[in-house]
Amino acid sequence: PLDEKKKKKQQKGKKRAAKSAKRKKKKAAKRDACYHKVKAKAKVFPSAYASGRIVQCRKVGAANYGNKSKKKK
Repeated sequence: PLDEKKKKKQQKGKKRAAKSAKRKKKKAAKRDACYHKVKAKAKVFPSAYASGRIVQCRKVGAANYGNKSKKKK
């Protein structure tokens, strides 16, 4: 009986570790160059404003984001 309880606890621990590893991978995947650029500039980071800026950055690409284009007359 004691061995069975230990095995069940070990299995639960392994499942939890696997789930937390998946969560970490998802978070790491979302933290790209745009995320870091916007986080550095925004006063309040987890906000709708910052989320919109991240979307805009991803549309133009991190290398081009924040560079003004010259207007032609």
